[in-house]
Amino acid sequence: MTDEKKKVLFVCTHNSARSQMAEAFLNSVYGDLYEASSAGTEPTAVNPRVVAAMKEIGLNLSGNRSKSVDEFLGQELDLIVTLCDQAQETCPFFPGGLKYDHQGFKDPGSCSGSEEEILACVRRIRDEIRVWVRHTFFG
Repeated sequence: MTDEKKKVLFVCTHNSARSQMAEAFLNSVYGDLYEASSAGTEPTAVNPRVVAAMKEIGLNLSGNRSKSVDEFLGQELDLIVTLCDQAQETCPFFPGGLKYDHQGFKDPGSCSGSEEEILACVRRIRDEIRVWVRHTFFG
């Protein structure tokens, strides 16, 4: 039996929000069991509203950058999880994992309204991802 952490890669299209949040939650809550990373098929930049929403709960994403799935090609990954809400967009498939899972979440980039309404929407998605990570990866 090995004491190595399981490697998890969270994938969404832009690696700007959902996958960044899932990575932060898994590493902060279960970092002793998992090594989480995140990537996108079309990386852009980390959503500043996501950075703000995560900072509110003590997780600092200000130094994060959006990464391409290409950075993880050839790596052994125990689990690849796609996080795109299929009702909103097509979710990418990333080869190379031992296991695959999918859990769709609304794209925080699609939140609209006033600034406060947008932040409230981002917070709801953040909290949904946090609950899902805790329930899914509880060791």
